[in-house]
Amino acid sequence: MQLKYVGDLPIVSKGGVGFDHTQPDKYLYLNAAAELLEALSYGPTQTTKHLYKVEKSSLSESDLLHILKKYVKNMDQLIALRDKKAETFIQELEDRVNDNEHLTVDEKTAWLGNIKLMRNYFIQYVTNKTAYEAALDALSEEIHTAKVQEVSVPLFKNYGMVLHDLIAVLEQGKSPIDSNVEIVSTEKGLISIVTFSHI
Repeated sequence: MQLKYVGDLPIVSKGGVGFDHTQPDKYLYLNAAAELLEALSYGPTQTTKHLYKVEKSSLSESDLLHILKKYVKNMDQLIALRDKKAETFIQELEDRVNDNEHLTVDEKTAWLGNIKLMRNYFIQYVTNKTAYEAALDALSEEIHTAKVQEVSVPLFKNYGMVLHDLIAVLEQGKSPIDSNVEIVSTEKGLISIVTFSHI
């Protein structure tokens, strides 16, 4: 498994390739997710409130993968799942083109060629999304285990987005955790304070 930035979700057509800017590459959020994962991996502890101090530099691709392997127990299954998701996604695109009776042979050939051209891009996009979802699941586990009640993070470098996505994961877990987000202005800028209600 390799992690690297590719870009927004591609939109492939007979006329070429565009990008859906509402579906960004989850690689953008992996750095913040990995840093939070490292910061909140206390295990059972008496400390339930955590103020996260931001790293000044971004993690390398190999560092991100190392952190994921450290906290994600089912990495081999994830890689297999990633492969299946990517192949299914690409196959569905190809099937839609082949089943479209309104396209000429040349249009189908062009469309299928564009899908083939973007194959590695699609696989990397799905890889990054799978890795990000795994990081969120691992973060959820750490919050459960440590009974974290509050986390404060700055609202930059995508920490806010990661916590927003994490809240949805926590609410849908086997032992759901309710969360509340408060934005506070400080001398150093805006921070997000997230409180978790464990049952």
